[in-house]
Amino acid sequence: MIRLCAFADESGKELEVQARELCRHGISLIELRNVNGKNVSDLTDEEAVACREYLAANGIAVWSVGSPLGKVKLSEAEAHMKKVERVCHLATLLGADKIRVFSFFEAGDADFEAVKGYLVRMTEIAAKYGVALCHENEKEIYGDTLARVKTLIGADIPGLGFVFDPANYIQCGEDIPTALEALFDKTDYFHIKDVVAATGQLVPAGHGDGCIGELVDRIAASGRDRVLTLEPHLKVFEGYGQIDNTVLHTAFTYGTNQESFAAAVEAMKKVLADCGYTEAALADGTRAFVK
Repeated sequence: MIRLCAFADESGKELEVQARELCRHGISLIELRNVNGKNVSDLTDEEAVACREYLAANGIAVWSVGSPLGKVKLSEAEAHMKKVERVCHLATLLGADKIRVFSFFEAGDADFEAVKGYLVRMTEIAAKYGVALCHENEKEIYGDTLARVKTLIGADIPGLGFVFDPANYIQCGEDIPTALEALFDKTDYFHIKDVVAATGQLVPAGHGDGCIGELVDRIAASGRDRVLTLEPHLKVFEGYGQIDNTVLHTAFTYGTNQESFAAAVEAMKKVLADCGYTEAALADGTRAFVK
């Protein structure tokens, strides 16, 4: 079984819009990143509780916190630990048991021990709150390439999971079939973002070189239930500049963020259908894809 999750801030800034668009497309899980013009890490306790309650009233759960933790220079990591504590606390208020994290900018191979040390401290903080940290292969951080992600996995840091983003790997010059072969069994969940390797243009799932269909086939062969988080980046959205300092290059044009979000969902559903999956209602009222 495969369930879809999404960075719904790509459909709109306001929480009401995000919830509406998720419900419209039958998605009951959100990776919360920006809400009402605020990054999730900047929410007050009261805002976090209100956010969780509003989403729950609409049948949506915060499956993961799409935090910016670790997206700072390595030289700023010590001061960053207070933010780690704060976001872990917010995760408990939001009802999430996992937080997406990164492994610091301006950190090269020679900095591995420092990177590892801070990640260990981060996971120790998270453990106090009963949440897990999941490392994403973002561009220009320590863990951006296949080799470095394998080094982090080999470090066996307790409580550190891993997110696989195919578009980010392509943008770092990696071969996706090779990366999937090496990391599939070691990945906790996947971000669905596709890109054309030759042009660097972001496209809906299945239109680029991210091997999204092959990923789905691997999930089917594994027999494991999985969650796929849509992070399409098909149109600039509120807060994009805080997430990625590069110019967004896309191959398709959409009039609104709701249109680009809908295109991303429908493209992913087509990939799932082409791989033999059928959308179905579960006993709890949510929807999933079964084969």
